[in-house]
Amino acid sequence: MFRRREPVPFAFIAEAGKFRSNVTPPPPERATASQIVGRTLVGLVVVAGLVGSMLFGMPALSPDQSPAQNQQSEASDGR
Repeated sequence: MFRRREPVPFAFIAEAGKFRSNVTPPPPERATASQIVGRTLVGLVVVAGLVGSMLFGMPALSPDQSPAQNQQSEASDGR
């Protein structure tokens, strides 16, 4: 049938909390001016796209209060 797996020792997890390294990680690299400008432009384009889609999409989602005229096919006009 089903084989029983061996238990996983969790002692290494308990010991990992006590371990402290004396090696400090290198400081993060600073972004250049062109990278900052590029990220800002990408952010502005995304925000402008969302705002534009809201502006163009809201009239299509709003319910019509009163239709201006009844829509009928031209085929029924002659009868």
